[in-house]
Amino acid sequence: MSDQLGEQGSRVSAWLRAAKAVTVLTGAGISTDSGIPDFRGPNGVWTRDPSAERLSTLQDYLADPLVRVESWQRRREHPAWTASPNAGHQALVRLEDAGIVRAIITQNIDGLHQRAGSRQVIEIHGTVWWAVCVSCDLRTPMREVLARVEAGEADPLCPHCGGIQKSATISFGQALDRQVLAAAERAAAGCDLMLAVGTSLQVHPAAGLCDVARRCGARLVVVNAQPTPYDEVASAVLHEPIGEVLPRLADAATRQEAG
Repeated sequence: MSDQLGEQGSRVSAWLRAAKAVTVLTGAGISTDSGIPDFRGPNGVWTRDPSAERLSTLQDYLADPLVRVESWQRRREHPAWTASPNAGHQALVRLEDAGIVRAIITQNIDGLHQRAGSRQVIEIHGTVWWAVCVSCDLRTPMREVLARVEAGEADPLCPHCGGIQKSATISFGQALDRQVLAAAERAAAGCDLMLAVGTSLQVHPAAGLCDVARRCGARLVVVNAQPTPYDEVASAVLHEPIGEVLPRLADAATRQEAG
């Protein structure tokens, strides 16, 4: 296992075994093996179609019915509906089952951590599986709203108050849920090792959770295909395929010691 992981990976697996509480921060990179594209990578959503960002901007969404119409059509084709958890998600489940990982803070909206079996998941950017009314806060399963779209409603309004509905995800220009962010900050402050996986660490306040953890004395380990702004201050950096390195780390951290 040490040969497979290399020197840095072996060091990280030892830290995982010794840690009292590990908090994981995940980004889009952990879901790419499930067929869900990231945002800023070479084949990312914003890279391939910069105009798509407008559909995720709250001001434009609320002001322009045509933006909402296009957004609902794109929601019908979201890859989360057919995606399955991959080896990276499953490795984190094993670490949680072993009592090593205490919380997963995810920037992802795809729900794949929960579908893999993770229980302590904090979705700081919301979830694509629900829709919410911006006027009365009524939450409706996304599949029910999309069924209305498929039946011919271009911009389905709230069934309770007639207000605008949107995906229960955080849009550009929209504040994070205070209670959810507070839970994420507690998880970051209470860990002795923060594992940042598949995140560019360029989006705040999510990236700032690494600072919270470090200020409280935790080690920071970055696992990401591309360099991040936190590589220089991290205790270890693994620029390797997540679907390969996370299972190896989980194997090494959870194996029974000889004797």
